[in-house]
Amino acid sequence: MIGNALDCLVEGAIIQLHKFNGNPIGLQLPLQVEPEIAYTEPGARGVTSGNVTKLARLEAGLEIKAPLYVQEGEKVRVYTETGEFAGRS
Repeated sequence: MIGNALDCLVEGAIIQLHKFNGNPIGLQLPLQVEPEIAYTEPGARGVTSGNVTKLARLEAGLEIKAPLYVQEGEKVRVYTETGEFAGRS
């Protein structure tokens, strides 16, 4: 029932649970969450042209495209609707 929202859940996030007759029917996430990067490849040295990104796997399992400068263990902001990188925390 939660669907893709599970990929964006992080500890401490405030969510709204919608109920009808005592049964949950929906979930509303915040606009952005701040998960930790669990895994990412090291950035390639010398690549400075354009909008260069690399894959980063977040603590809940979601994979996003992140800039080359982000590292494992770092917290980042991610838009919950699109799953896109929004900046460093």
